This record gives sequence, structure tokens and C-alpha cells, in this order.
Amino acid sequence: MGALIVAAGMSAAGFCPMGAAAQAQPAANPARPLPIFELDPDWPKIPENFRAPFVSGIVIDSQDNAWLTTRRLRSMPDGDKIDGPAIMIFDPEGNYIRGWGGPGEGYEWPESEHNSYIDYQGFVWVSGDSCAGRPPAADDDQILKFTQDGEFVMQIGHSNAGQGDFDTENFRRPPNVQVNPKTNELLVADGYGNHRIVALDADTGNFKRMWGAFGNPPSFMGEDPCFPSEAESFEGVGAMNFSIPHVLLLSQDDLLYVADRNNRRIQIFTAEGKFVRQIVRYDAPFARNLAFSPDRDQTYLYTGYGDGIAVFERKSMEFIGMIQTPGTITGPGHQITMDSKGNLYVTGGTMGRLPERPTAGRLIFKGMSNPQ
Repeated sequence: MGALIVAAGMSAAGFCPMGAAAQAQPAANPARPLPIFELDPDWPKIPENFRAPFVSGIVIDSQDNAWLTTRRLRSMPDGDKIDGPAIMIFDPEGNYIRGWGGPGEGYEWPESEHNSYIDYQGFVWVSGDSCAGRPPAADDDQILKFTQDGEFVMQIGHSNAGQGDFDTENFRRPPNVQVNPKTNELLVADGYGNHRIVALDADTGNFKRMWGAFGNPPSFMGEDPCFPSEAESFEGVGAMNFSIPHVLLLSQDDLLYVADRNNRRIQIFTAEGKFVRQIVRYDAPFARNLAFSPDRDQTYLYTGYGDGIAVFERKSMEFIGMIQTPGTITGPGHQITMDSKGNLYVTGGTMGRLPERPTAGRLIFKGMSNPQ
């Protein structure tokens, strides 16, 4: 194991829980206990014949197995080593179990794998973020549904078919999905090319409704860049449109948290799409990803911020502290999640050179610190 990593208390000046107007939030409370983590340097254990993967996404199943969504390297040879499957599954000890994924009969596999998600019935959903304006020249405008053995079930939308924010049949490079077990609705963060949340029937894929920032109809009708820029200014309540709603997460009390990445804010909605509140961090990249603590009340909310991961008390959105990301990950990570024991998993995802180790790490939960 590595060194202990404590979520250190720090000033929260600049964190603004916001409704109609910004309000300053008090500094972190030093009397609050903080989660303590320890880096697991041996996780995950990649088979010797596989090259170290670029890990974009991660999800934990009901057995605490970690499902890594990896991006195929294709044009980057590495001696005799080969790419592992697009979906790589590891047991709680970090041992490789099996994998699957990639192009197949009857569906359009993403050109650039982004993330996967396991719903309450055990189905696996896969989405991608390839943009036609950069290699490979294709837009991943579809979402795929599989069994856990990799058997194809359904495709919603088609590659290169998205028509923008009012298209009810296709997406535009959707980063993430969730399924609401109470309504069996597939909730889609349709965010790299579009600016909306979409709700569909998870069995049929039929469109039900959509909404944009603050619960309003999506209204952005401009160009669709492959590399959307951050907002030009961060003032007041912020932009009226989403800019890369990158992750969405449904809480046990039926609140939907949306990481509006390039607007540096988390917006909170009811499961039906009614806006509740938001929290914004202006001084650094914020709301890169989302995870809940695994206790019954989901007491803590984790999100990528600056060079690490910020910890909030979920219901009050009180800032608790910061967590340093694993050594194999730079900055706030790309995707994060937690297992049933409270261990924190972080992925990197950025491609550009062959990694020496998988772009993913695990922080072992060691308990809570003593309040000061």
C-alpha cells in the first residue's frame, strides 16, 4: 500500500450554492471528520500480454468487480503486446477476470469508447465520444445496450446521424447514462456535441422528454466543435446552456446531479428534470466527474476539482476537503466511482502516448479522521 491520503480541509471561498443569485459559502468546517484513503499501487493487475490500457471510464458491479472502459490504441504499436478488450473486468483484489467489446454484428461500436454503466437489471450500457472533425472521422451518436456477457440487446441512435439538441432519435457524443430503477427511464447526459439531458424508455429506447440547464428547454443552436471551450466568463448564475454535461448521477432520494463540466458547476434536478439548485466553482476546473459515498444516505459527494477531488456533504453541499489523485492520474481524473466499501476509483482517459501503467487507480478507504 502507498502513503495515506487525507481529504484535507481548506477554504471554500468561491464555492457558491446558487439559485437565482450567487451566495458565498462558509469555509470548510475543521470540526467535521474527513475521509482517509491509501493508494493501492498494485491495482489493477493487467495480464502480461496486454499493454497498459488507456482507461476512460469505470463502473463497479454488485459484486464489487470493476469494469474498465478502455480506448483502443490501434495505431500505437507496443512490441508483442496487444490491446485488451474494450471492456475489462477485474475482481475486488484487482485480478483480471474477463473482457469483451468492440465491433460486432448488428450494432455500431463507438470509435472512441468513453464510458459504460450497469443498470439495476444488470444490463451494460456503452457510449462513445468520437468526433467527425478529428481522427477517426466519425461521430459517436449512439448508445448500446448489452448483457454482462457481451450479448447485444439494443442500439439507440446511429453513428454520424445526430441532428442537434432537438433530435429525438439520435445523440451527439453522449458521455454518460443512468437508469432510474423506479421508472425504468434511461437518463442520458448528451453533452459532448449537444447540451441536454434526455429521458427515454430503457426497454424500448423511445424518447420521453429532454431538458437543458436550469430545467429549461435546450436552446443552443450554434456550431458543434470537437473541443468545446469553457465559458468565456463565470459570473452570476452562469451560462443558460449546458457546456459538456459530462456525468449524471441519481441519488437514493431521487435527485439527479449533473456535472456541467465546462461551466464549472454541478446542477441538481428532480428525476423529472425540475431544477433544484447548483454549486459553482469559478477559480479552477470543477465538476469533472461525480461519485456518491456508498452509505445508505450517500452522505458525501465527490467531484473532480483543480488538481484533485473535492468532497462535499451531499445534502447541504458543505465543502469538506480535497483528495489527492493517484500518481498514475493527473489532476481531477476523468471518471470516478466508489465500491461498497468506500474505496475510490479514478480514471485518466487522455490519449497521446503509450502509458507505462493503466490510466486508472484505486484509493482504499481507511476510515474517518478525528475532527480538529
